[in-house]
Amino acid sequence: MLYATLKITHLLAVIVWLGGMVFAHFFLRPAVASLAPHERVTLMHAVLGRFFSAVLWAASAVLVSGVWMIGRVTMQTVQAGAHFTLPLEWLVMAALGLMMVGIFGSIRFTLYPGLTRAVAAADWPAGAAVLGRIRHWVALNLVLGTVIVVVTLAGVSS
Repeated sequence: MLYATLKITHLLAVIVWLGGMVFAHFFLRPAVASLAPHERVTLMHAVLGRFFSAVLWAASAVLVSGVWMIGRVTMQTVQAGAHFTLPLEWLVMAALGLMMVGIFGSIRFTLYPGLTRAVAAADWPAGAAVLGRIRHWVALNLVLGTVIVVVTLAGVSS
């Protein structure tokens, strides 16, 4: 029961994170492109602030549930007297997932405060430049997240 709860938590948190990136990157960003710079930057700042708060919780849930599941399987295997080897798809998931968390941390705690300062100063060109850098890193995180899903599902089906 605990493992199933951890797995569901892990999956739901991944859905929030990846789904939010897809929405922001492919739907929200193009839709606000026609707005005036002050409206676009202000709106994106507000939306990203809410999204980053959700991702902070989601990334934490992914990390905690992932480490807990790996630890639980490892302990059960070792207690049964068998040798545990981390499956390749779990290794890829963990390595790329840690990269994603690092990238998110950089976006949230380095780039986003710059966006906040630009909005407070009504410096729309600076805000747009920060949004461009955020978009770049979100796109990379979206690619990494997609690779994780593909590798994980390929491993499950084999």
